[in-house]
Amino acid sequence: MISPAIRVGLLGAAAALSGFGASAQIAAAPRSRIFALTSTATVPVPPAGTQTLDLWLPVPHTDANQDVADLKIESPVPYKIEKGAFGNQMLHLRPAAVPTAPLVVKLTAQITRREHLNLRANGPTADAASKAKKERTDPDMARWLAPDRLVPLDAKIKQQAEEVVAKAHAKTPLEKARAIYEHVVSTVAYDKTGQGWGRGDIYYACDARRGNCTDFHAIVIGYCRALGIPARFSIGLPLPVGRGKGEIKGYHCWAEFFTPETGWVPVDASEAAKNPDKRAYFFGAHDENRVEFTRGRDVELTPKQAGPPLNYFVYPYAEADGQPLEVALNYEYSDITAQ
Repeated sequence: MISPAIRVGLLGAAAALSGFGASAQIAAAPRSRIFALTSTATVPVPPAGTQTLDLWLPVPHTDANQDVADLKIESPVPYKIEKGAFGNQMLHLRPAAVPTAPLVVKLTAQITRREHLNLRANGPTADAASKAKKERTDPDMARWLAPDRLVPLDAKIKQQAEEVVAKAHAKTPLEKARAIYEHVVSTVAYDKTGQGWGRGDIYYACDARRGNCTDFHAIVIGYCRALGIPARFSIGLPLPVGRGKGEIKGYHCWAEFFTPETGWVPVDASEAAKNPDKRAYFFGAHDENRVEFTRGRDVELTPKQAGPPLNYFVYPYAEADGQPLEVALNYEYSDITAQ
């Protein structure tokens, strides 16, 4: 029989070891979610005299954090799945004859989304070093240091970023990214009132100190890039935490930054602002309650659209003779199983 004193000692040691190995344990068993996704685009009849009609529909892709299976397209006209930059995929169609009735295209797929974990207890997970070594070869790394149209990397933005990290006494890239994240979560409110929010305009976000996920992550990404830390933008759809089925009313976006020690670190500053009890979690993690459609901003479609690059690409986009045409959309999900 183990004496009470020894039992207490063993329990204490076990607790210490549990804390020491928590990162590896969590990283080895991320949560996942499997669901059916339905995306429906309804293109209205274009103006009389229209010669050409083009439709692009974002198609979710398989990557390290999600699997896409059983992809099915229902379309009354021929289409093609095109490849874009950064692993993005999109459906494109151009009917041989301009439709005289609304054109309805439906996409269905089974999505397995995995929780993306990188940091735990402010340090890398056990496999972060090996991932970082592989991810250093990212051919798009230079792009993740460059400005976007609404996220310029001018002297003012760099000065603001330097002030944030100086105030936090941050020295390493990881410390600087953490300081930026904490600054944004602390000083920006999730508030979709008034005008200007939702564009991911870093100057609007810095001045108004409010907005939605695009505005939060414009600051995170812009400040990181201004300090030489690669950072990238992803956009897709959020799912409610509770399992079930229903309509998805709007998009959600998030970010990642890169350091040689950690590889790509997931952050979600807007979710942290909405859920303060998850503030620590969302620096180093993306939950499984989402699906990614596209990565990057200032998006050029395939084949290239006549209009300017899209600020971001999460909803269907159509052009009639090169002019934007509003498309009605509907997104629905239905959970299949959860782990």
